[in-house]
Amino acid sequence: MNNPLLSKEHCDYIKVSVESDLATVTLDRVEKRNAFNLEMWQEIKSAFTSLHENHDIKCVVIRGGDDKYFGVGADISEFEKHRKNSQSASSYGKIMHGAMHSIQSCCHPVIARISGLCIGGALELALMCDIRICSTSSKFGVPINKLGLVMAYPEIAALVRVVGPSTALEILYEGKILDAKEAKDKGLVNRVVGEPELDQEISDLVISICDGAPLVNRWHKKFVYNLLGKGMRVDSLSNEELSEGFECYDTEDFNIGVNSFLNKTSPKFKGK
Repeated sequence: MNNPLLSKEHCDYIKVSVESDLATVTLDRVEKRNAFNLEMWQEIKSAFTSLHENHDIKCVVIRGGDDKYFGVGADISEFEKHRKNSQSASSYGKIMHGAMHSIQSCCHPVIARISGLCIGGALELALMCDIRICSTSSKFGVPINKLGLVMAYPEIAALVRVVGPSTALEILYEGKILDAKEAKDKGLVNRVVGEPELDQEISDLVISICDGAPLVNRWHKKFVYNLLGKGMRVDSLSNEELSEGFECYDTEDFNIGVNSFLNKTSPKFKGK
């Protein structure tokens, strides 16, 4: 008998477009308000695995296909089929967590462009991104205690990493839907801008990122998450890991950057 968690049909809920240095990943199950189902998680992992291997891009933006919804959380209607007990939920969780891990482990900077509802699994996904920028219309929350559901360890780790343990528990205990200002105050997002300014804010950030040396951005992302995984203990790093902090001096981009600085010109980095 085929395992429904292993057989994936092409549903095209996740759309990827690449323009110059930027890849845009669009969550496009808008007819269901971007309620996350099994196929979406599978397609997210596939998309970010491919982007990780594409070194022609320098930045990734993930967004909703409709500005009313970044995502409203899990598709409850599929629970009976895929998450009706601890065993099936555990199998589902491995796929979901694999998708989330593919975002955090993607070597490129990943920005979440958030507009509208960002609830439950959508917020958990956004927490895996490096930077979160939202519009003033955005709403956030994880009201899963109202459903009798637990946030599993991988998502808990991301939430605690972003807002700290006390605020994480406050968000989970209350199950409250937060407006954009409250989300910013609690550290869930980096910036809040008006709806008309959101795309320009994202564009300006993307340009700043892409103007930098791509290898350096990838190293910095790797170093930050590596340190977090080791409890911020530099003394736990291996000699090989410590040496990686000096490999930039052997790159072509290092010479380009230094020469451009000395000659007062704008560097054109090659990612080499």
